[in-house]
Amino acid sequence: MKKNPFVQIILWLATMAVLTLFVMGAWLLIADAQSTASLKWLQFAQTTATFLLPPILCAAIWSDNHRPFTWLRMDTRPDGFLCLVAIGIMICAIPAINLLADLNNRIVFPAALSALEQQLRAMEEAAAVLTERFLQADNFGGLLINIGLMALLPALSEELSFRGTLQQILSYSPKDGLTVKRSYSVSGLTAKRSIAVWITAIIFSAIHMQFFGFIPRMLMGAMFGYIFLWSGSLWIPILMHFTNNSLAVIAYYTFGQNSSADTIGTGTTWWLGVLSLILTSLGLLIFYRRTHKG
Repeated sequence: MKKNPFVQIILWLATMAVLTLFVMGAWLLIADAQSTASLKWLQFAQTTATFLLPPILCAAIWSDNHRPFTWLRMDTRPDGFLCLVAIGIMICAIPAINLLADLNNRIVFPAALSALEQQLRAMEEAAAVLTERFLQADNFGGLLINIGLMALLPALSEELSFRGTLQQILSYSPKDGLTVKRSYSVSGLTAKRSIAVWITAIIFSAIHMQFFGFIPRMLMGAMFGYIFLWSGSLWIPILMHFTNNSLAVIAYYTFGQNSSADTIGTGTTWWLGVLSLILTSLGLLIFYRRTHKG
């Protein structure tokens, strides 16, 4: 069945808006805005309403026989070897991400835009303080809750929205029928699909409202997009996203604010960032060849 991409995007955004407004309204009526526990519940409800439910509901409408997980490319078990390679790529990429984040953070605005720069940095500092409040955990149970809230839920919901929905809509071609195929030939990587990967990655990074982390998050989003494109399975970028987030949560739980996880690959260890970039590229090449063999 042919779908109009513009109509699909409007329906998806409208569903997001309605569910998000409902959650925010309910929270304002019943919640304690100062409580960390209350803010965690808001995070859970808002992420579910904004990023998790809309793709599933819309995919149920768009898919044949109302099978949303088929449309979203979540109905088959991913290749085990590809999963291991994907996890390895994500772990290897961490120093490179840190190096790029450090370089991004060093960007200085022109004097005419200094007020904007100060405002953006203040926003990011406030977000960092809130994140630290969320990451506080006194026991293993608290750690599991944080992994669920800050690693599993974002990985699942954001990949459903961005790679599973937006990238697929932008990639649509009437010649394809369904957007993402189970596997790709070399010729399958068309310019339109690559453009869709990068537009989705840019929006994915921008939606986080953190300018001084924009570049590494955009590149990570593009990596997830190509992994999805090559494998045809949304589970693999979900796994990579979860790996990245959960390692950060575990590092904070283990070492607290003294964790060096965010500084590996920066400063005197810049060479680890460069090495990480090389190893990540090699990992992506292995992944690409595995999905294109034969």
